[in-house]
Amino acid sequence: MPTPKLPPLRHLTPDSTGVGFCLCTSKEVRAGRNGEFISLVLQDATGKVSAKVFEDVERLKGEFEAGEFVKIRGRANVYNDRMQLVVENIRRVHAEQDRQEGFREEECILSAPRPSDEMWADLQARVAHVANPFLRELLERVTCASEARLRIWPAAQTLHHAYRAGFLEHVLKVAEVGDWLARTYHADADLVFAGAVLHDIGKLQELDYTFAASYSRDGRLMGHIALGTILVREAAAAMPGFPPLLLTQVEHLVLSHHGCLEFGSPVVPQTVEAFILSFADDLDAKVNMVRHAIQDDTGDAEFTGYHSRLERVLWKGARERE
Repeated sequence: MPTPKLPPLRHLTPDSTGVGFCLCTSKEVRAGRNGEFISLVLQDATGKVSAKVFEDVERLKGEFEAGEFVKIRGRANVYNDRMQLVVENIRRVHAEQDRQEGFREEECILSAPRPSDEMWADLQARVAHVANPFLRELLERVTCASEARLRIWPAAQTLHHAYRAGFLEHVLKVAEVGDWLARTYHADADLVFAGAVLHDIGKLQELDYTFAASYSRDGRLMGHIALGTILVREAAAAMPGFPPLLLTQVEHLVLSHHGCLEFGSPVVPQTVEAFILSFADDLDAKVNMVRHAIQDDTGDAEFTGYHSRLERVLWKGARERE
């Protein structure tokens, strides 16, 4: 009798069992009460799930690494009100062999809901409509030089928009919200838009990314705010006559966008545009976290489990409507 296939990760139920293909985005060997176990995060195109390997750990921990596609055999259960997989066997994918059994890379990668090409065209159109010629050229230079990464990069390793093309999705939503706020409060809309595009641009260097994100050496040692400020300054320096005061305003947006010193910004927002950018950035990140926490919670309870980052449980009553 053939082994059953696991359903897509978002549709796991406590009685799900079988084999399937996933992307392993995180792998840690930990010490438990009964010896070592492997803690994993697995991903497919529908979502993510935590997984554990309790048996045959010594052999299986050498069979794959984080960032690789894997073939697993396991069973689902609910632990602490969250769905998880108990993995009985796991190995890295052998592409040619496993394609005959249904392995497809695109079915293992969580991606932004909008196509990347569509979002890239949207970004380019918005840049072309920037009225300030210095800001328009600065944004053209930075986006064109970073096009390959901008089309696929996640916005974070784990927190928000942590999937393929999540960076571009986040930038466009911050730009959309920021534009509305700038016009409502009679702020400089071009400057707010420049901040939306550039505030996280250092993440293109902070994160390494192929199929799963990890921190680069520069990312760990410097962080995306410093890296982004350097990138903006270098790009402006290559433009003859870029106004020093305008550059200071743009750099302030990058440096202050986390909103307060406790969250990593070396300075706090001190202009209307910086306040608008900081709030728009934080709002989009939090809404994305809320929606994914609700979507990924497969328990039967009315509320999700406790979300440590948001420091609360979330009501799932609106899930069907969304």
